[in-house]
Parts: sequence; structure tokens; C-alpha cells
Amino acid sequence: MKADILDIGGKSTGRSVELSEDVFQVEGNEHAVYLAVKAYQSAQQQGTHSAKERNAVAGSTRKIKKQKGTGTARAGDIKNPIFRGGGRIFGPRPRSYRKRINKKVSRLARTSVLSDRLAKGMISVIEDFSFDSPKTKEFVQILQSLNIQDQKVLFLSGENEHHVFLSTRNLPNVNAKTVGSVNIYDLMQANQILFTETAAEKMNTLLS
Repeated sequence: MKADILDIGGKSTGRSVELSEDVFQVEGNEHAVYLAVKAYQSAQQQGTHSAKERNAVAGSTRKIKKQKGTGTARAGDIKNPIFRGGGRIFGPRPRSYRKRINKKVSRLARTSVLSDRLAKGMISVIEDFSFDSPKTKEFVQILQSLNIQDQKVLFLSGENEHHVFLSTRNLPNVNAKTVGSVNIYDLMQANQILFTETAAEKMNTLLS
């Protein structure tokens, strides 16, 4: 299908861009989206948590009381977990929380979200533009012309437009990414997805 290309003033340019049916018109798969989001969130955990177990606690190894006849639990040295300051039983150790999903599931998740957002009218395509220097006011004016200034916007560019990305940095509701770096969580969080013309064409190629 074709999508109208808007100018930075929010008006139609009279041109359109082809949106691939393999990317923007697929049958949604909620389970694939769930797996992809779960994998993303798991990868955000640092996994650097650690606690000292018995072998890592500093202290004497002398047996501090006789084995039987005390009326209390058996104990070896002062590092025993039953004592205050002793080692922790089965404490957390550094580990990776990453979950692997195959490429086809990852692709299906992204195309499912894009197809859903397009069907709900939450995707717009704007002509390619750039700034000579960071200009937050001008980017806000673009959002206002599209009437999406009060929504969570995911701005997708085909290239790394440095000055444009810097212009969005102080806008709490705007997330600017290149097509190659966007992830499933970014797509899920956005209420409006704003593609540049080049970005839409690259998304067709990337996910087709």
C-alpha cells in the first residue's frame, strides 16, 4: 500500500511511498511480541548482583563451640550462615539474564506491531529534512504541525541525523532512532511513529 508523504508543515507533498505488505500488513502475533519484549527487558538487567557466601566471608575457621550438648544448632566457624555477619546461603551471583529468540520471531514481532500501528492510523511519513545545528524549537514546530506534540512519538530516520537527534534530546515524549537501531520496546511504547521517507524505504528492505 502507499502512504502520503507530508512536508515539515504537515501538508501533503503530493508524493507517496510504498509500504511493503510483508512489513505493514501482516497478521499480528501477540505471542511473538511477548517473547521479543521479554527478551529485550531481560537484556536490560545488568546481572552484576553478588553476595558473599561462606567461603568469601573474612573470619577464623576455628570451631567456636562443641558439636553437641549446647541445645542449639550445630556450628562450625564464625562464618556459618546461622550467625550474624556470616555468609549468605545460596546468595546471588553475577550472571547474564539474556534470552535468545530466533530472527524470524524477532522480525514477526516488529512487523506485527508496525501493522497494528498502521491499521490504527498511528504511523506518518514525512519528507527527509535536516538541521544545520540543534534546533529543539523547530522540531517542536514540526510535531505541532502534525498535531502529535502531546503524544509519545518515535521518530525514525534513515540515517544518523546528528543535529536532528540532538534537537529531540530535551523532549521527554520524543524518542529518535535510526531504522537499524530501533527495537521492539521502542515500537511498543510509542503512540505515534514518524518515519522519514528514507526511513520508510529502509524499513521495507530491512524486514521484507
